[in-house]
Amino acid sequence: MPEQTKPFVVTDRRKFTMDGDLRPDADPSPEREERESAPAQIPPAASEPPQAAAAPPETATQSELPPPPTAEENDQARRAYEMTADRLDTAIRSSNPGMDHPPAMSFEQLVQSIYMTAMMQLGAATHEGQQPQVDILGARQSIDMLGVLAEKTKGNLTPEETRLLESALFELRMAFLEITQALARSAAAKAPGGARPGPGGPGAGGPGIIR
Repeated sequence: MPEQTKPFVVTDRRKFTMDGDLRPDADPSPEREERESAPAQIPPAASEPPQAAAAPPETATQSELPPPPTAEENDQARRAYEMTADRLDTAIRSSNPGMDHPPAMSFEQLVQSIYMTAMMQLGAATHEGQQPQVDILGARQSIDMLGVLAEKTKGNLTPEETRLLESALFELRMAFLEITQALARSAAAKAPGGARPGPGGPGAGGPGIIR
């Protein structure tokens, strides 16, 4: 006996009417099924914050400097230095009979030492007939060193020490100006179209710069 054909039933699953109103007989299950059947949405990964640019190395401040030595450490270092220096002097005198004991260092010797160094850098030690070799940058540093010494010792020097320091600075600064002007004239004479120097002028025997 042939099976009876089951009637084909159409179910309206629309939740809204043509006017856009919610249907009273709407089954909310399809929405749930759609949610369950929908693939899980993976939330977008949180973008990593841009890495901050590497901070420049901080300049060493006073608090970052190592602690100063204690008074006891300073005293021990001073005594050890003096004993070693005495042994060195004894060894030198024993190898050079008749040699005098080197004079103790003083403020005057310090000023004179820097003064002589600056003068040699300005070409004062050049032998006759040779072209002076000038270390103009080294001379400037030596002169500035004396200037710092004068500034830091202001009000703490004897009249003789003050006069020595001021005289050394004046002479070195004037010599520095004279040498720089001579170098400028020499460079201008050698430049294209420059004035030709006369006999014995800076172009012939002017100072040369040590680089």
